[in-house]
Amino acid sequence: MKAPRIHVAAALDAGGDVVLPEGAARHVARVLRLGEGALLVLFDGAGVEAEAVLVEAGRKRVVARVEALYQGRSESPLAVHLGQAISKGDRMDYAIQKAVELGVTAITPLYTEHGDVRLKGDRETRKLAHWQAVAASACEQCGRATLPPVHPPLALADWLAGREEALRLVLHPGTPGALDRQAAPPSAALLIGPEGGLSPGEVETATAAGFAPLSLGPRILRTETAPVVALTLLQDRFGDL
Repeated sequence: MKAPRIHVAAALDAGGDVVLPEGAARHVARVLRLGEGALLVLFDGAGVEAEAVLVEAGRKRVVARVEALYQGRSESPLAVHLGQAISKGDRMDYAIQKAVELGVTAITPLYTEHGDVRLKGDRETRKLAHWQAVAASACEQCGRATLPPVHPPLALADWLAGREEALRLVLHPGTPGALDRQAAPPSAALLIGPEGGLSPGEVETATAAGFAPLSLGPRILRTETAPVVALTLLQDRFGDL
């Protein structure tokens, strides 16, 4: 059995003990039924991984001892910031999960004109924590040691105003835009609209902010499918696929 990978938001030191967070502890002790002596791989979300062994596996407390440290080796050379219009239910979870698997560097959920999700106060805080947990789980699964941040939701105009990536793309069906055969950029920003698409005014604003239109062919993709296809193309062209 392959050693499970666990994200821990703590410093990892060789020879040190790490108390696993509640969710991870429950998964290790009650779902996987691992006991003392079992091997784990821990990662801190900042690029460091650790080989570890369980030294305590009780119902209320699970502790792993770090035996060796090393740098994670699964990061893409292309840094992509995904601006993803917020969608309902598990569609947003899917978009975040797959974006992390495909090497995205950061994700910002966006409020757009045609988007039908509006989060406020505690609801936004809870949803953001959930999305961050989805990203962490995706890192555990795909082997990444660096956890991409899921930033607090922003209005589209505010996100566009902060973009300085070398390559900026907005998905816009029906346009002739496509990826040019250019030298690999160090960074990219990718804008994905909601289920109803971006409004003409939003596309104009994105274009004015240096975003080039990108078409993914003659078929209209769902808002959670579009980032998977676009990120795959970017990683194939400029990254490590």
